[in-house]
Amino acid sequence: MAKTWFVTGASRGMGRELVEQLLARGDRVAATLRRPGALDDLAARYGDRLWVRALDVTDMARLRAVADEAFAAHDRIDVVVSNAGYGVFATAEDLTDEQIDQMIATNLTGSIQLARAVVPHLRAQGGGHLMQMSSMGGQITFPAFSMYHVTKWGIEGFYDSLAAEVEPFGIRTTLIEPGMVRTGFFDAAARVPVSAPYRGGPADRDPIPVEDMTDSPENTTAAVIRAAESSDPPRRLVLGSDAWELMTTTLRRRLADIEAQRDNAATADVA
Repeated sequence: MAKTWFVTGASRGMGRELVEQLLARGDRVAATLRRPGALDDLAARYGDRLWVRALDVTDMARLRAVADEAFAAHDRIDVVVSNAGYGVFATAEDLTDEQIDQMIATNLTGSIQLARAVVPHLRAQGGGHLMQMSSMGGQITFPAFSMYHVTKWGIEGFYDSLAAEVEPFGIRTTLIEPGMVRTGFFDAAARVPVSAPYRGGPADRDPIPVEDMTDSPENTTAAVIRAAESSDPPRRLVLGSDAWELMTTTLRRRLADIEAQRDNAATADVA
C-alpha cells in the first residue's frame, strides 16, 4: 500500500532522490527545503501527492509549525526522514566560530528538534518510522572533517537513547549510515584552505573525485525505502561496501583496544 512520507532537506542529493523515487512508486510526500521552488518540476508532475513547505531546520518555531501542519494535512505520516545537513572540510583549528555554531545548529540541533516535534504526532497515530540520515562518519572519522563527525556521532547517541524511549509506542527508528555516495554533497561542502602548520599533513588532501566514490545514489535510496518497508527495520542501516569495510575495521580495532584494558579497568573498582 502507498505510504506517506515527511522528508527534510529535499532540494538535492539523497533528499531529492528519495522524493523522486517515492513519488514515482505512488507514495505521497510532505517535503521541506529552504527553497521550495527547487521541487516545482515534481509538483507539476505529481500534483497533490507532493506537499511542499519552506523550512530552515535551524528555525525552531518554524520547524515545529511545519511539522504540525504536515501531520494535520495528512491522515497519517508513516515515515519521517530527517535528511537536512551539510559538510565543512577544515581542520579544527581553522574552523570559524560561526561555522561551528551553524553546523551544530543544522546537522545536530535541527535533527534533535525535528525528532522532538514529530514524536508526539507519531505516538498519537499509534506509531510510525523515524529515519535519521547519519553516515559512516557517525562511527568512524577522517582528518579535516571534525565538525561533521561531531554532529553525526552526536545524533547517533541521541537516537540510541530515543529508540528505547519511543519503541513502546510503536515508533521504530533507523540511523542511515551510507558511505561515499555520488551526489553533490561533497561538491557543496565548504572547504577551508589548511593553514601553514597543517600543509603536507593528514588534513591536507585533495577531494575524492565523484567517479571514484563507491555508492550509487539511486541504489542507496532504494535501500532506504526497502528498510522502511521492512517489518523489522534495523536501528542502523549500513549502505555501501566502503561503509561496511571501514566501519567493521574501525569497530574491531576499537573493541580490541577496550578488551586489552580489562584488567586495568578493574583497578578502578571499589576494593
